[in-house]
Amino acid sequence: GGGAGGAPTTARAGVALAEEGGADGVLLMPPYLVSGPPRGLVDFVRHAVGDTGVPVVVYHRATGVFTPSAAVSLLGIPSVAGLKDGCGDIELMSRIVTGIRSVATRRAEDFLFFNGLPTAEVSARAYAAIGVPRYSSAVHCFAPEIAHRFHRALTEGDTGVMDALLGGFYLPLVALRDETPGFAVSLVKAAARLRGDKVGPVRPPLAEPTPEQIGRLEEIVAEGYTVLGALDR
Repeated sequence: GGGAGGAPTTARAGVALAEEGGADGVLLMPPYLVSGPPRGLVDFVRHAVGDTGVPVVVYHRATGVFTPSAAVSLLGIPSVAGLKDGCGDIELMSRIVTGIRSVATRRAEDFLFFNGLPTAEVSARAYAAIGVPRYSSAVHCFAPEIAHRFHRALTEGDTGVMDALLGGFYLPLVALRDETPGFAVSLVKAAARLRGDKVGPVRPPLAEPTPEQIGRLEEIVAEGYTVLGALDR
């Protein structure tokens, strides 16, 4: 997969390059800096996709927040395969999901929805309840066993396991994440380095965690594995 977005011409070039490179799909980022009316956002997606056939997931966030009717209009762009929510307005997302699913076509039935919020496990139950069971997990990059166990619990409706992992790992991680803007990325890379992965530093304007924050991150991850080990005994 790949990413594209920004200015309309840049987004279009990125989608085309992804298709040429054999990508399985593209995540289309919002327009650069400015937003427009709902029809303008749909036109942005239509221009970016052009006549390419690579599946495109539209990132619903920042300058690219869609109304329910505009989201339904995306069904008219054949290469658009789904919508990834990074906005966090669950009422709006519920209206979007309901609006698209109410269209009586196979295309609407197959349209994909993703929870793309930072540390998505924290909001996963709420999103699953409105028909958005899929989510992207940053934790999977550095603690895949924890991420897998949470996803299994979500699929099985095991609230006890979810609560244990949320209380013992995810919520402390979110508290540390919220200390500094951009830590949704910086902490993931730092945690990957802690486990021995060859991961470089973040790029400006993002900042690296302080040594003290890295120490707390290490403790949070260790506690997460302790909680995980106590489950299913």
